[in-house]
Amino acid sequence: MGESIIVNEREDKVDFDYTSYYINRELSWLAFNRRVLEEAEDTDNPVLERLKFLAITSSNLDEFFMVRVGSMKDQEKHGITTPENKAGMTPRQQLAAISVEAHNMVDRQYELLHQELIPLLASYGISFSKPEDLTEEQRAFLRTYFYERIYPVLTPMAVDASRPFPMLLNKSVNLAVMLESEKDGKSKVLFAVVQVPSVLPRYIQLPSQEGIAQFILLEDVICHYVDSLFRGNRILSVKPFRITRNADLTLDEEGAEDLLKEIQKELKKRRWGAAVRLEVTRDMDDYMKGILQESLEIESCDVYEVPGPLDLTFLMKFYSVPGYNELRYRSLPPQPPADFIGENNIFEAIAHKDILVHHPYESFDPVVHFVKQAAEDPNVLAIKQTLYRVSGDSPIVNALAKAAENGKQVTVLLELKARFDEENNIVWAKKLEKAGCHVIYGLVGLKTHCKVTLVVRQEGQKLARYVHLGTGNYNDSTARLYTDLGMFTCDEQFGIDASYMFNHLSGYSKTPKWKKIEAAPNGLRNKILQLIDNEIAKSTPEKPGHIILKMNALTDKKLIKALFKASVAGVQIDMIIRGICCLRPGIPGVSENIRVRSIVDRFLEHARIFYFQNGGDERVYLSSADWMTRNMERRVEIMFPVEVESLKKRVKEILSVQLQDNVKARVLDSQGIYTIIQPMEGEKRVHSQLHFHNVAVKNMKKIRQTPYMKQLKPKTHVEEV
Repeated sequence: MGESIIVNEREDKVDFDYTSYYINRELSWLAFNRRVLEEAEDTDNPVLERLKFLAITSSNLDEFFMVRVGSMKDQEKHGITTPENKAGMTPRQQLAAISVEAHNMVDRQYELLHQELIPLLASYGISFSKPEDLTEEQRAFLRTYFYERIYPVLTPMAVDASRPFPMLLNKSVNLAVMLESEKDGKSKVLFAVVQVPSVLPRYIQLPSQEGIAQFILLEDVICHYVDSLFRGNRILSVKPFRITRNADLTLDEEGAEDLLKEIQKELKKRRWGAAVRLEVTRDMDDYMKGILQESLEIESCDVYEVPGPLDLTFLMKFYSVPGYNELRYRSLPPQPPADFIGENNIFEAIAHKDILVHHPYESFDPVVHFVKQAAEDPNVLAIKQTLYRVSGDSPIVNALAKAAENGKQVTVLLELKARFDEENNIVWAKKLEKAGCHVIYGLVGLKTHCKVTLVVRQEGQKLARYVHLGTGNYNDSTARLYTDLGMFTCDEQFGIDASYMFNHLSGYSKTPKWKKIEAAPNGLRNKILQLIDNEIAKSTPEKPGHIILKMNALTDKKLIKALFKASVAGVQIDMIIRGICCLRPGIPGVSENIRVRSIVDRFLEHARIFYFQNGGDERVYLSSADWMTRNMERRVEIMFPVEVESLKKRVKEILSVQLQDNVKARVLDSQGIYTIIQPMEGEKRVHSQLHFHNVAVKNMKKIRQTPYMKQLKPKTHVEEV
């Protein structure tokens, strides 16, 4: 009792609101993207993988400018001058800091590309050429290619008093053209724009000798032949540029009679939002740059001058250039899930025991098969599922449509507001409705981000409920790239909760009293706060409490303050946070008992796992939610317990291995700086993602050839790495 009083006195003296205890969200995100860039810089990674990481950093920056920078510019435009974030920075201060960091990052990208990656590609016979460097054969090929396949698609756009600066598409690469025209013996300088068509391949392979792969960029070809678009004029200069626009949707959901139509309308606006960034080649002259800045109303700090090429996201497709497998990671194909070993039928397997699946080391096939078998099973009466992001040709959506056609009651909550997947989800929504599914578009003011599937099955005289709960999306494509956890169960209380969840989402049902799960926005944060307070209460100097948290981002101030409080009380806290972390660890008297690490590797760490020591009676939870304010207040999320001891042990092992990773982990210090962990001399190297792959392979080797496992077509000749 005396110790508790001392702890409380210590807590009362600590003001957890000091801005210096927090890291700015936007700067923390940029720090994450630097960690991705470090993977592109890592010489241990194959060169094409390094190019892919470079493409990812560029794609990440695009989204950052479209959403975060766009939002802050809106705040500044509306006169917000007071700090509105936990780190105490105004919109103007944040924009200034972002500009410095982003410019430095872009400089690093291009320094890496030109000084390391392009020369390294050349050593393997892969190169990008300029038109002036081509052979006669290549020039003849290129001329034919241009006039037959490129020229018919191009549209030159003059800019003058009668033809204003064109409204160019977001993220499009364009050419700025300066011309000289002569009329009646007088010359006149003109300006025009040519959009580089996004419908054409960004790079073209040239004929070359065997063993050599030679390419040329589409914009370089158009620049070379641009005079054919402006006959009778002299080309003075032609330079590429690229615009990034504010793409943050603003929806009036309360006033929208039809949410689908409202989103379709807003999507059209996204293409033409205000410009927030202008990228130009470094050799563009000031006069041309000035025209672009004035026309786009762009400040000098928002102009990014690079040595080219613009838009490095094209490297994502270039990564898949045929051949050169030795320049990519060794394949790590997903393995049949360990907990399905020895089972003949997916419903029998789930009825036998709760089953945990660890993606992408274990195959996503059982999740797809769960829905497919439910669609065909005559005993299945109903299927209910939430969908946030799905693949372009989703087998799950197709199975749901088939189920409806087979006469089953199918309810799908398909979140139309999933950012940058809105158009794709609209297409799927219409297909599902046409098939006879009942499609719900989400709740007003909230995004439905939880991952739940419920199958109701007639078994004799009773109804059985089979449930899948997950940390990741029902997307078979990203399931091969993201690390996630999913749990199958037919536990009656989970089934009741799943029914409550769908009734709440589809009707006017009040928030239920959950049996097992906890959900946002009405209770999840409070449940987490209770778990933290409980850990504090059970922590003693002899046996300190222990919390382990794995998630994508930590930004919620109320939850951060609770973690500070726990640290002051002596609770040991380990966090594995891939992306944004606004908590500053290692501050004496505040967060000295908190350790933060981030793992960036070939697979994107996406699972959310929360562990509480609970005085020895350990609690383990999986969740769809990061600890962000938006997840706690503006999204429908779930957190669910893992209670079966064997599964709990597996989840704890995942956390333990990641806390030992000394190959791909970085540690965050009190200054907000991430440092790559270097193994000590003689210390065993722990590469967590390869470890999990090897575990899956070992389990696969134990598999008996049961009828059900044959349906999954397991890889039978995979080696450990």
